[in-house]
Amino acid sequence: MSVTAVSVRYFAAAADAAGRTGETLELPARADLGQVKSALLAKYGPDMERVLSVAAFLVDSELTRDLTRPAGAQVDVLPPFAGG
Repeated sequence: MSVTAVSVRYFAAAADAAGRTGETLELPARADLGQVKSALLAKYGPDMERVLSVAAFLVDSELTRDLTRPAGAQVDVLPPFAGG
């Protein structure tokens, strides 16, 4: 099985849950956002699960919650932000 590197950037509560602002994950080639989410849950546990239950993902300048969408080379994890 071939793998691909996906750069993941974390913001706000997602960065707190991960303890970092970004990293590179090795995922199966053509991974979708569901696979990204599963990898993050396995790595970071309940704190990340709380964040991802309300977060959206930014992929190719498109905000989405569709876990079947291909991840591409970079994924931003965007929890809801307070304020305006």
